[in-house]
Amino acid sequence: MKLYYHPLSGHAHRARLFLSLLDIPHELQNVDLAKREHKSETFLAINPFGQVPVLDDDGTIVCDSNAILVYLAKKTGRTDWLPEDPAGAAAVQRWLSVAAGQIAHGPAQARLINVFKAPYRPEEVIPRSHAILALIEGALGGREWIAADHPTIADVALYSYVERAPEGDVDLKPYPNIRQWLWRIEALPGFVEFQKTPIGIDA
Repeated sequence: MKLYYHPLSGHAHRARLFLSLLDIPHELQNVDLAKREHKSETFLAINPFGQVPVLDDDGTIVCDSNAILVYLAKKTGRTDWLPEDPAGAAAVQRWLSVAAGQIAHGPAQARLINVFKAPYRPEEVIPRSHAILALIEGALGGREWIAADHPTIADVALYSYVERAPEGDVDLKPYPNIRQWLWRIEALPGFVEFQKTPIGIDA
């Protein structure tokens, strides 16, 4: 498998992280976002949306980070990571939607302001970030994982941008359940770190 990614993209990291957690051999193809390689004709032929990550599994092209998580879990038959039962599958899907919605428009956008000089407004995205983090903190009360009694792709989908939230000036100190959950993910066999940027409140 080949993963088109960028080391500072949280979406790309979640795909890389899951490949590593599953111990799937893969090649990393760095896409230079600064040089707008993701908008080149060559890359747009692979993913017309012009975004990373993209997974190439021997000619099967999968775009979108959450879709890649689903594909890999299904490809490997790992029903522990993506349950097949209706309630279990729905619980995971709920948090995949959060990763694509509130996380993307909260902690991810807050980080983009500092890391990539994105034109978002801190006074809007930082409060949005704390709103969703408070909900996640509550959901983790009395449990170790977000969607089941074991890690699932929901945990993988949420991890990267939550862990790097301080790079967007979003403080994680008020969220002890989240911080312990992050440590549990980082203790999983095969974990790979999301590249740090010396910026934000933890710089």
